[in-house]
Amino acid sequence: MKTEHLFDDLNLNFENQLPLYVQFKNAVKEKIESKALLPGMRLPSEAYFSENFGVSRIVISQALKELAYEGLIFRNRGKGTFISEPKISQGFVQRLIGFNQDSAEKGMIPKTKVLKKEIIKADKELASTLNLNTGEEIIRITRLRYLVKENDVPNHLSITNLPLKFCPKLINVDLTNQSLYSYLKNEYQLIITRGFRVIEAIPADEYQAKLLEIKRGTPLLKLRSVSYIDGGTPIEYYESVYRGDKVQFEVEVFQK
Repeated sequence: MKTEHLFDDLNLNFENQLPLYVQFKNAVKEKIESKALLPGMRLPSEAYFSENFGVSRIVISQALKELAYEGLIFRNRGKGTFISEPKISQGFVQRLIGFNQDSAEKGMIPKTKVLKKEIIKADKELASTLNLNTGEEIIRITRLRYLVKENDVPNHLSITNLPLKFCPKLINVDLTNQSLYSYLKNEYQLIITRGFRVIEAIPADEYQAKLLEIKRGTPLLKLRSVSYIDGGTPIEYYESVYRGDKVQFEVEVFQK
């Protein structure tokens, strides 16, 4: 579908102190937010914008580069520049729920591929985090998580660590279609009551990039979390990396 006509009302003010590339970026962003431009639509070429609005291709290229970095558009070499699907808001950063429940509440179908389940010995750092002795056994589960609504594009990669002594049968449980938190609650009466989570931005390494189907160095959101049960006992430590072009985190704050 041609989208040139959607920019007939675009006016760049050459006397405005706001840089031209920012003006152009904001105009495209407004059309995405107002749904004039829908996911999958192809934008006109850089040459079209340059010729029709009297600006250099450098201006257009800079604006498109920033829009791509924010995950609003994506480029398909040889085919053009397209509007991205809107980012998925993940609310479990501020709530004690898992990926399955959070996805279901948003009307999306979660899908899990269990890449590895193993029993490892806790090193000094992991033992300290989970209040264990160095060398105690830990169940480590590596999972790739998807949302079916996203056409099976990976959402995030997660590595979860739990003390074996609290859930010894977990190593034999298939978590492909089962919530880990629900299993812990139903089988062992382990209910997570508190959590501490840290978010940071990192570039994808080769392993992460391959699994998440992105280029090495692509921005990721890394979430590190320690979860506790009643009495303050740490029960879970996990690290997850999320595709920055697919996910945003919601956090609600209050004034005391």
